[in-house]
Amino acid sequence: MSGRQRTLFQTWGSSFSRSAGAPACNSGPERPQSPGISRARCPPAVEVAEVPPESDDDVLLVAVYEAERQLSLENGGFCTSAGALWIYPTNCPVRDYQLHIARTSLFCNTLVCLPTGLGKTFIAAVVMYNFYRWFPSGKVVFMAPTKPLVTQQIEACYRVMGIPQSHMAEMTGSTQALTRKEIWRSKRVLFLTPQVMVNDLSRGACPAAEIKCLVIDEAHKALGNYAYCQVVRELVKYTDHFRILALSATPGSDIKVSKMSFHLLIVENIRTFVLEAFASSLIQRNVLMRRDIPNLTKYQIILARDQFRKNPSPNIVGIQQGIIEGEFAICISLYHGYELLQQMGMRSLYFFLCGIMDGTKGMTRAKNELSRNEDFMKLYNHLECMFAHTRGTSASGSSTIQKGDKDKNFVYSHPKLKKLEEVVVEHFKSWNTQNASEKKCAETRVMIFSSFRDSVQEIAEMLLKHQPIIRVMTFVGHASGKSMKGFTQKEQLEVVKQFRSGGYNTLVSTCVGEEGLDIGEVDLIICFDAQKSPIRLIQRMGRTGRKRQGRIVVILAEGREERTYNQSQCNKRSIYKAISGNRQVLHFYQGSPRMVPDGINPELHKMFITCGVYEPEKPSRNLQRKSSIFSYKNGE
Repeated sequence: MSGRQRTLFQTWGSSFSRSAGAPACNSGPERPQSPGISRARCPPAVEVAEVPPESDDDVLLVAVYEAERQLSLENGGFCTSAGALWIYPTNCPVRDYQLHIARTSLFCNTLVCLPTGLGKTFIAAVVMYNFYRWFPSGKVVFMAPTKPLVTQQIEACYRVMGIPQSHMAEMTGSTQALTRKEIWRSKRVLFLTPQVMVNDLSRGACPAAEIKCLVIDEAHKALGNYAYCQVVRELVKYTDHFRILALSATPGSDIKVSKMSFHLLIVENIRTFVLEAFASSLIQRNVLMRRDIPNLTKYQIILARDQFRKNPSPNIVGIQQGIIEGEFAICISLYHGYELLQQMGMRSLYFFLCGIMDGTKGMTRAKNELSRNEDFMKLYNHLECMFAHTRGTSASGSSTIQKGDKDKNFVYSHPKLKKLEEVVVEHFKSWNTQNASEKKCAETRVMIFSSFRDSVQEIAEMLLKHQPIIRVMTFVGHASGKSMKGFTQKEQLEVVKQFRSGGYNTLVSTCVGEEGLDIGEVDLIICFDAQKSPIRLIQRMGRTGRKRQGRIVVILAEGREERTYNQSQCNKRSIYKAISGNRQVLHFYQGSPRMVPDGINPELHKMFITCGVYEPEKPSRNLQRKSSIFSYKNGE
């Protein structure tokens, strides 16, 4: 072979045996094994016939295997030659804050809190790539809470650092267990949901001891017994030698709040009916102590019910106890309807009451009691006359609007709807005026959030009147109820793709659109309701202001919803103070391991990374079966 280039095996010399392809038998005691790692016993020695010479490629594979096996036994698998440097890409603009955070995240467990659009995924990709280099036999894991996010992040990380696709894999609950076990064995960089990882750890399919870097996206979810927490608790049973990088968002835009008065007769009717017909009965029986009826809340009724269950009066036994339980149930349910009426409008109240009256919610006792109440039936029949024709449209996201439906008179069931319509129409008019010379109406996009699917459908119907200026579509989660069908993961991804590409310019979404998804540049965010959790609002705000100045409008009903929003803002300020101000409020885990061996200090090396073309999994033919009942085609 003197005329050929020397192989890696020949370069290293004869210290590597040609029999290294089989794992050596250790005479010493075995180390504890992590799930997913098995150790084969050595077969008895036998005489074999002379084997033909091995090819150079075979010898190279043997040498690489032996080198990786030796590395896994030394320094926790750290490669000292690769570890002399840490790589930072220059194919993206170099920003000092990103470089600083990436450096810190390599050497300490880190929580990164940045406004959406400032590069959390970029930082994660840099950290993952360097652990991928430093630990040639280790695993790098990226966890995201939803399937669409998992699919999005594997592509995003590839486009930053170009980790070979052959070394990466995506796993969700739809991936078969046996397939996942093989992926854990053969791949090095895994993108998955935390529920999948919990399952694979418990089944022994995940090689826990081989995991060297764990990235947790949307880390604010890591509370209590959430799957993120379960994963870390399981991992530390096998090893503490892994780095954690947690990512979460903080808001970066100003908010405009529009408050709306809502003084309709139906509001007063439902309040009077609920309080006087049922709450008064509970007060008379001395099981509801709050006698200030106009200010009674659903929470107070729930507390009273719990107290009644713990300490029932000795004078209330048998059938009387069941009657009181039924009155509590009816009162709580109707209070929920009352809150829907105040926050979302008459149509949402009607759909909620329909669930009681048609038996969908299984509240037979409530249905019978309400049917006997003349005031309630008058209210219900009045709502039915107004909204019965809309039930078929809202019942299924896959139905189609009949020709002429969009010409029917739309009933504004809440004043907030008129305000929302005004804000959206004004946005597109002003944008088109400013860009009239370019004639590009689809350059700007709007995203609207509402917590309930009924409200999402109602908003989209309202905006349908304004085609083709406003091209609207809906976006909801996977779950399907008895009357509503959710979107599959592929359908969700198709919706996002069409919105990002400009096929639609207005997206009306439930909470499924709040977190993480790359929906492109959005110039206006409208929140149709208030959230108690400041994190929910932060996530909604993060959908805008990524590349240019964004605007956020929150539309609130005066009273309870306004108070909810104010409390959320107070909680948000407390979180800011905890993160950036008084460090005594937060208690940090002190066991952050040193992944780099003592005496080794990797130096920064900036490098232009050339990434290939990412090849996503090909979608199925029926991907576009159902994008929305409000699909816009050819201006019709």
